[in-house]
Amino acid sequence: MVFNVLQLLLLLAGTALAGMNKTGTLCTVTPTGGKDDTPDIMAAFKQCGQDGQIELVEGDYTIAKVMDVKNLKNCDISIRGKLTWNDDINYWTKNSIGVDYAQRSTAWRFGGDTFSIRGHGQALFFGNGQKWYDVNKNGSNMAGRPISLTLWEAKNVFIDGITWRQSQFWSTRRHTFVAHSQNVTMTNLDMNATSSSQYNTVNTDGFDSWNSKDIVIKNWVVTCGDDCISVKGNSANIYVKNVTCHRSGAMCIGSMGNGVTETVDDVVFEDITAIDSSNAAWIKTYPGNGHVKNVTFRNINFQNVNQPIYVSPCIYSYSNCDSSRLKISDITWENITGTSRYNVAAGIYCSKAAPCTGLKFSGIDIKPKNGGTAKVLCSNMNSDSGLSCTGTCPSGWKQQLSGNA
Repeated sequence: MVFNVLQLLLLLAGTALAGMNKTGTLCTVTPTGGKDDTPDIMAAFKQCGQDGQIELVEGDYTIAKVMDVKNLKNCDISIRGKLTWNDDINYWTKNSIGVDYAQRSTAWRFGGDTFSIRGHGQALFFGNGQKWYDVNKNGSNMAGRPISLTLWEAKNVFIDGITWRQSQFWSTRRHTFVAHSQNVTMTNLDMNATSSSQYNTVNTDGFDSWNSKDIVIKNWVVTCGDDCISVKGNSANIYVKNVTCHRSGAMCIGSMGNGVTETVDDVVFEDITAIDSSNAAWIKTYPGNGHVKNVTFRNINFQNVNQPIYVSPCIYSYSNCDSSRLKISDITWENITGTSRYNVAAGIYCSKAAPCTGLKFSGIDIKPKNGGTAKVLCSNMNSDSGLSCTGTCPSGWKQQLSGNA
């Protein structure tokens, strides 16, 4: 009898230590130890998501369901544990939350006004991405493959101190996706999506913005299989500083203008390092309507980058380039230095229907890593740019080179 009572007491103690507990306006979540922790996390958001605090204490959490967290208000979220999304691909592809952009979806969506998500350098989001990479088999966009974390109709947001490993898609293809949002600051984030098989981590962007403005990104380290930081259509007033990108597309405007009129205004990328990447400071649009205006790439240093500076009005199809009326103007490249993988430092082709104007270059020092002189190819752009073009850029110039030009 004594033994049974002790067992009961231990069971009750274990129950008290796991799950969700609310004290005043504070909701504390403790991992259950292998069971799905999603219901407890969602209960915390329901009870403390407005004028409250939510704390996920240290430990290992299992995430087996999508989480849609809207209408947050005056809420501080603290995450100190490891969150592992299970690898039930069948569930995620059928249930991930649509985000309107290019038929993409997400596993965790946040929305509301005035909230913070702090990881304290302890929070780890593990997406079990390897199974996704292997099932996808280098395919570009797998339906239902979820973005890890999405801000959707969010205002006045602060995110800090979170680490991602093996993300499923872009922030998420992405680690993080910011859409229809304003006044967002994201600092001290670390993202790494690396495949251990023969299949690549296709479409694992670090960050993408869309229909959003007033965003600050600082102190990131990203290793991924696609764009590191990408500013997409209808984004404005974006500031990116002190980011290191490995094996990525580094700093990018686009893609944008695919069948819709889109604009990008007032973007600054500065103090950026790109290592073993495809591009460093570039702009990619579809043949369409809209504009890219007032963008600065400053203090971009790189090693072994395929084609550091690149501009295209006809990305991916590389056709109908001269039909695009999406105007690219007032773009500055300043202090762009490093080594190119091949003998092309820049490939800039602007549409004949909307030539680039106000392009400015200074402090450009790009050397092929295997020696020789780098080529700078330019077409349909202003002649007073300060860039010493060595030749014309052919229409439909590819983003990726496979050897010297």
